[in-house]
Amino acid sequence: MIYITGDTHADFTRFKNPALRKLKKQDALIICGDFGFIWDGSRKEKKLLKKIGRLPYNVLFVEGSHENYDLLEEYEVSEWCGGKTRLISGRLRQLLRGQVFEIAEKTVFTFGGGQSDDIYELVEGTNWWQREIPSEEELAEGLDNLEKAGNSVDFVVTYEPPSKMQDFLIGTGDRNHINTYLNGIYEKLDFKMWFFGKLHLNKLVPPKYHAVYDGIVAADKTRIKKKKEPKNN
Repeated sequence: MIYITGDTHADFTRFKNPALRKLKKQDALIICGDFGFIWDGSRKEKKLLKKIGRLPYNVLFVEGSHENYDLLEEYEVSEWCGGKTRLISGRLRQLLRGQVFEIAEKTVFTFGGGQSDDIYELVEGTNWWQREIPSEEELAEGLDNLEKAGNSVDFVVTYEPPSKMQDFLIGTGDRNHINTYLNGIYEKLDFKMWFFGKLHLNKLVPPKYHAVYDGIVAADKTRIKKKKEPKNN
């Protein structure tokens, strides 16, 4: 079983949601960016990371546009469930960009990273990192891994939305090249549901898009049921 949520921004109360009590060892909660618990490297923060890693299910996250990339990159990259991750603590992992994983018997494509909207008010290395923007190598690796998967997965988990959803939910004019890249994936990928977190919305967009923020949803239960046709007399 896979559950999905949006930005946590270092708020541990998200893990106290009663919906998570049913998750077991093989299950996972995936966070769609802006995890936020890896920020200052303090003793208190490290203690909290260990606490999250001891939860009875996998806690997985893709990075957003507000992460401390210097600290993130101190964790070694290793393979897990078919894709590249960084093991943070116990069952807590970062899912790297452009990877395809087998999690809880489902295939999941992940692509973290994004572009900060308030970039001119930020200071690199203090509260902003250029590495929030995916590299050309990461973009290419994502396409290559999807091709190896036959351009078919169960779920897509990203921070940024594809441009189609960006335009629909907040209007045109604010696209970045990541939105455009993801839209190219949308046009050729067969998938059941696509989850993204940047827009800070809890909104299901039929038939298979879900903007997530502070809510928690079961990935398998978010598809819209088709309306029953009236019976002919």
